[in-house]
Amino acid sequence: MSDETPAVRCDGGNPLDVTLADALDAVAEQPPLVHCITNDVSVSEVANVTLHWGGLPVMAVDPREVEDMAGAAAGLYLNMGTVDQNEDEMIAAGHAANEGGAPVAFDPVGVGSTPARNEVAERILDEVGVSIVKGNYGEVTALAGEDAEVQGVESVGEYSQIAETAMALAADTDAVVVASGETDVVADANAAFEVACGDPMMGSFVGSGCMLGVTAAVFAGGLGVENIFEAAVAGTAAFGIAGERAAAADDQWNGPASYRTAFQDAVAGMAADGVDDAELASRVELVAER
Repeated sequence: MSDETPAVRCDGGNPLDVTLADALDAVAEQPPLVHCITNDVSVSEVANVTLHWGGLPVMAVDPREVEDMAGAAAGLYLNMGTVDQNEDEMIAAGHAANEGGAPVAFDPVGVGSTPARNEVAERILDEVGVSIVKGNYGEVTALAGEDAEVQGVESVGEYSQIAETAMALAADTDAVVVASGETDVVADANAAFEVACGDPMMGSFVGSGCMLGVTAAVFAGGLGVENIFEAAVAGTAAFGIAGERAAAADDQWNGPASYRTAFQDAVAGMAADGVDDAELASRVELVAER
């Protein structure tokens, strides 16, 4: 990750050096193979949203092949939601991705809720070069070493300094941090941006946070390690816009289960020629910097 603050363009504050349309095109033109080691609860959602963005999902966890698969992938997604499984395999896959130059997105699900989860998260961050850390407000705060309220895998409480906390975690991990919440925050060590895209219905079904995490991995795989910050912002924004489009199609859903289907359909229907980057720029705001 660069030590320089991302360039802030004059068209409304958008920090993207590549546009959202460019990011979607990059994924469509050369679909990235994304190796996902995720939890049992949301494995289907993670695989499907990867495919719907245009990526190629693979969910290999067998220790006989995990390094080979990660070494061949364009991006790696590590999710520790099922904390009793695949810890060693995640480390091995992370090493292989690092050696192959593929970006690694890490989702520290439930960190801060138990000592076991804290230990696994710390080990991954110590032993793997992570490009993107994606967590909810509570998880990001816990990883930064501050007081957080995490019940199970859910963030509760108030986090008024989340932008500054995300920047601190980015500085500590040398990764871009995506803090998901009512308004998502994307930060590196020098700047934090709010990405005001999304709909409350996105939190109504299990697995949406995991889907955001792997979305970051897909976009990072498409754009490459030289564009990690852009991939994190573009992926976060695209994810939120898909949620808005699904919510607007209220004749297609009548509750959380059918909304989840509408959301996945919206992801699959996202195309570069249907994205208004000027409108997006007005919803990406610099909120903290050093």
